[in-house]
Amino acid sequence: MPAQPPEELPAEPTADAPASLALAADFAPPSRDEWRALVSAVLAKSGVAADADSEDALSFDTYDGIRIRPLYTAEEAPSLAAAGRPGSPPFVRGATRPAAAAIGWDVRTRHADPDAKQSNDAALADLETGATSLWLVVGDGGLAVSDLGAALEGVYLDLAPIALEAGAHSLEAAQALLRVAQQRGVDPAELRGTLGADPIGTRARTGAEADVGVLRTLAEQGTQFGGLHLATVDATVYADAGASDAQELGIATAVGVAYLRALTDGGLSVDDALARVEFRFAVTADQFPSIAKLRAARRIWDRVAELSGAAGAQRGQYQHAVTSAAMLTRRDPWVNMLRTTVACFAAAVGGADAITVLPFDSAIGRSDDFARRIARNTHSVLHDESSLARVMDAAGGSWFVESLTGELADKAWDVFTRLEKAGGALAALDDGTIDALLATTRSARADDIAHRRAPITGVTEYAFVDEAPVERVPLPPAPTGLLPRIRYAEDFEELRDRADNAPQRPIVFLAALGPVAAHSARAAFAANLFHAAGIECVTGTGDVEELARAFRASGSTVACLCSSDRMYGEAAATGAAALRAAGAEQIWLAGKTPIDGVDGYVHVRCDALAVLRSTLDTLGVK
Repeated sequence: MPAQPPEELPAEPTADAPASLALAADFAPPSRDEWRALVSAVLAKSGVAADADSEDALSFDTYDGIRIRPLYTAEEAPSLAAAGRPGSPPFVRGATRPAAAAIGWDVRTRHADPDAKQSNDAALADLETGATSLWLVVGDGGLAVSDLGAALEGVYLDLAPIALEAGAHSLEAAQALLRVAQQRGVDPAELRGTLGADPIGTRARTGAEADVGVLRTLAEQGTQFGGLHLATVDATVYADAGASDAQELGIATAVGVAYLRALTDGGLSVDDALARVEFRFAVTADQFPSIAKLRAARRIWDRVAELSGAAGAQRGQYQHAVTSAAMLTRRDPWVNMLRTTVACFAAAVGGADAITVLPFDSAIGRSDDFARRIARNTHSVLHDESSLARVMDAAGGSWFVESLTGELADKAWDVFTRLEKAGGALAALDDGTIDALLATTRSARADDIAHRRAPITGVTEYAFVDEAPVERVPLPPAPTGLLPRIRYAEDFEELRDRADNAPQRPIVFLAALGPVAAHSARAAFAANLFHAAGIECVTGTGDVEELARAFRASGSTVACLCSSDRMYGEAAATGAAALRAAGAEQIWLAGKTPIDGVDGYVHVRCDALAVLRSTLDTLGVK
């Protein structure tokens, strides 16, 4: 996308800086070729060809086709001056000026319990222990609009911003919030937060008709709603449908432009309309892309606002970051605490104005008080103990982050312009263009997860077969919309459910050939793989006859040979024949050595999901 001329910044440090300021002054500057030679020597020990390009061997592509390299230098990265100052166009470094950032980010907690009393109790507990604003789900699946006042009982509306998510009931909920404020003598001018009208996002998630006219009506009544944002571009809808980072940004920008048009059609000036739109993005445990995504989003929106004729000071983007629901797991949910901590860190460093940390049990059911407390305390540790709020744009100047921000903005701009050419976000949603776009990424990510190239700790890797289930009140079924709602772990968790619901725990027999030194590594690998499907592993050792007896005693019908390539050459074929004679219906081999009598191979590049499904099928687990 076109770059913006920033205001003048101080010159960046150069190699001519005084020696007292150069930390590496006593060392000769290394060249890139020297670095490559050292890396090549290390890679050669791991089997990489000596003549291979060391940088290419350590590089990989994102789902957006951005090449992530192992080394970034000042010569390749955009100048920090091009990112502007925090609070100034193009707002890459933050939409808030430093003097206004002393309080840090808005700690926003989500409430979707349809019981007004329980929602109120949880909201007050949150506000008393660290939260600074409330996000209320109203309408289908959440609070009844008529219960909004009860849910906000005891909440100081002039102090705590309120973010509504009311779907098709946005106008009704907006009026209800206004009535509650008036009944309590609160001047509407003192209200903060968002009315959350998001007709396109609601259609994508629920299938409801997208009445963009609601935004025109809200714009016409805008003076009634004080400082509230009128529209929310909820990009988590697209992230939950499998979008890549650039796709999430591009779609969000197209939706934002549609809302900008509707608000100006309702009588608002471009500057006023920009001030009434809030963006909501997903952040994940992949911290650097999440940081770059928020920075790139502000750069893109600044460009949109500039082309719309907005004044420079009005081109910032208000961002609400939410820890990704798609990355959360039902199995070993305690690991979600780590995921959401990293995601919250990324949101803070990326410059989000408001952040919601979803409780670790969100994928299981309705969160309990403990889970909500941990989510709040995640903010407290990062905001206060780690002092993240004291530094604006902590990643600014990083050659990697600046490069990734620029490349991500360019990719997202391409997605945005493609959707605009297709008739805009709503038309692209209705004709299937957006779903087709996301389907490619969904498929690629699913393949990476199936092959464990994208590991999920506690699910696809290091699963605890005997973990105690975490029980929660189930949530109502999610509505079916034009886009799916996925979680990355769900395919593997389905296998765990099959195993847990079986009359007895399914077992795979690990036939360990040779001494411990020969079989231990591959036996551990195989056990880790089968545990991902909730399958218990029983290991047998000894000669071929002893292995056959141990297999019969295990009660399993599936075996996996585990040993070194040398031992496979000596004993695997004989072992496979003995296991088959003992009743083995399926025999795997840990490795790639071709052996007669083996049905398949398990290794680091295998399709683990297919292997595990086949194994459960053979074991008769439905």
